[in-house]
Amino acid sequence: MSELLMASSAEQTQNPAAMMVVTCNASDFPFNYVQGPMENNPASYEAKLDHTSSHGYMVGIPPKRNVLEEFAYAFRETFFHDDPLYHYKDQPKRKQFWLGLQNLFPILEWGKQYNLKKFKGDLIAGLTIASLCIPQDIGYAKLANVPPNYALYTSFVAPLVYAVMGSSRDIAIGPVAVVSLLLGEALKREINPKKHPNEYLRLAFTATFFAGITQAALGFLRLGFLVDFLSHAAVVGFMAGAAITIGLQQLKGLFGIKNFTTNTDIVSVMRSVFGNIHHGWNWQTVVIGMTFLAFLLTTKYIASKKKNLFWIAAVAPLISVIISTFCVYITHANKEGVKIVGHLDKGVNPPSLQKIYWSGPQLVNGAKIGIMAGLVGLTEAIAIGRTFATLKGYQLDGNKEMTALGIMNVAGSFTSCIVATGSFSRSAVNFMAGCNTAMSNIVMSLMTLLTLLVITPLFKYTPNAVIAAIIINAVVGLIDIKAAARIWKVDKLDFLALMGAFFGVVFRSVEIGLLIAVGISIAKILFQVMRPRMALLGNLPRTGLYRNIEQYPEAVRVPKVLIIRVDAAIYFSNSNYIKERTLRYLRDEEDLNKEHGLPRIEYIIFEMSAVTDIDTTGIHELEELLKVLKKLYIQLELVNPGPAVMDKLLAAGYIEMIGQEHIFLTVGDAVACCSSKPKDTVNA
Repeated sequence: MSELLMASSAEQTQNPAAMMVVTCNASDFPFNYVQGPMENNPASYEAKLDHTSSHGYMVGIPPKRNVLEEFAYAFRETFFHDDPLYHYKDQPKRKQFWLGLQNLFPILEWGKQYNLKKFKGDLIAGLTIASLCIPQDIGYAKLANVPPNYALYTSFVAPLVYAVMGSSRDIAIGPVAVVSLLLGEALKREINPKKHPNEYLRLAFTATFFAGITQAALGFLRLGFLVDFLSHAAVVGFMAGAAITIGLQQLKGLFGIKNFTTNTDIVSVMRSVFGNIHHGWNWQTVVIGMTFLAFLLTTKYIASKKKNLFWIAAVAPLISVIISTFCVYITHANKEGVKIVGHLDKGVNPPSLQKIYWSGPQLVNGAKIGIMAGLVGLTEAIAIGRTFATLKGYQLDGNKEMTALGIMNVAGSFTSCIVATGSFSRSAVNFMAGCNTAMSNIVMSLMTLLTLLVITPLFKYTPNAVIAAIIINAVVGLIDIKAAARIWKVDKLDFLALMGAFFGVVFRSVEIGLLIAVGISIAKILFQVMRPRMALLGNLPRTGLYRNIEQYPEAVRVPKVLIIRVDAAIYFSNSNYIKERTLRYLRDEEDLNKEHGLPRIEYIIFEMSAVTDIDTTGIHELEELLKVLKKLYIQLELVNPGPAVMDKLLAAGYIEMIGQEHIFLTVGDAVACCSSKPKDTVNA
């Protein structure tokens, strides 16, 4: 450290920027002041200006906007940052109308270029994901505590609606494990599904309706940014915790346990599992479940090693259902205690509009459950859609997706469906099977319709153990260990959010885990806002660059000058911290200078390029800092405040207080000007 401090004087002889003599008068420069239209700049500011930079430029003042213009700008950047009306510009009315229809119904856009070659890929993909979704739906219905045919209803209606309105080419729509579990847990706390099955279904349809309303409203009002409050790390932890919870819930069916806990936390579940090990397990069920679970995991492993064999893992669940159902039927294993799916009603979706609660306390309960399920489903679908859109190189409109998902679930609530969203496992299979458009969802939907009309009775003897094995196999993919390891490596605070969400789900409930995930994500934002990063800058030898001395150890300090960079907006939540941290930097630097016999600090330069905004509290704290430094005979210099900051500093009179001659375009200009001033200038 002492070598760096001592080197600064010698370095000045090698560094022309550091030795630059600036008299801080505009007349010393042969350049004209280039600020833009002169009438946009306050005359008082120009009149009092007595310095420019060595380049002939100074920190500019942005054009003054009135309150309505400021509000319009903020509103536009918040809700219409993607300029959704760009394609409508300079188009005739008829063309605009057609573009509007295409925007609402993307099938009109990709349908124009649709051909037999694309249909071939969509047909294969649709048949493949249909073979996967049918057995999965039966299992997800059990998670939601509804009869299996209601999940099949969902995989018939929801994909059809999404295919018409959705913009993703790869998402496969239907019930998913996490949302089904969340829905089942929340609903059964309000109504017992075994004692009051009709009322339970009514509440499920009500929740589905409000899930759709929530999603559609977020899309229509362009409030999709609210979903971003759930960070990627929190989603990884939440999904992993939900996968563990779902897997633990399947132990009941996998082992044939009769008396199983209704709680979902790991302690209660494991106590229930091992408490029944001697008299509650059915050995035939265990053999069936473990055999087919091993088969499913083996096919998944093969598919992961050889991508061209993805279809093996995709059809394995349906093969498991067919083989196990046949074995149970011919051996009558159901009479030996092996639990089976039982009778499934044939036929298409019955209407359910009249079953939705439109008044009373259950309306409120359904709304609360639906909003929560809708947000979780929305987060999962958007994440899946963006992932595959990136892989294929096309843009996904988040607000359009939200609207499509919302209308899809509203339509589903009218046709006996539960909450649907994008399924990660099915979407991955859909992608690898070579889907080209959302037509694969239509093919899957028609196959589900065929199942409802013809094949449904054949599932009667399907053992619950196989359904449990299928669900466990499906949710294993939700545990992303590689992502967790990467998050730990990159950002420990993000990893804390991940583990908080994970443990919240595993040891409490899905809702608690979700709240913890959101809470930690918001807390991280607040922490970063309240404690912004600041850095001391030094001069890189033989350059005019000033960089963080921690990142660049070779950077040398400038004698008598302390250069501080603030890397965040200055608000009421962090302005006091910034002031106190600055004074602490000053104290530490003075102690270091005394230790090495170096001159005291006479100037503090604030590098404000990264300060995007400032509020009145922030300005007040800057004023207080200026007063404290003046008492210490230290001059504060500002470097490159942004347009929003400069505008507010000018309006608050801070520029007049500090003096225009103490605002610079670059750190090099500020250092050069400070180095040229006599020692008594600051003390005057």
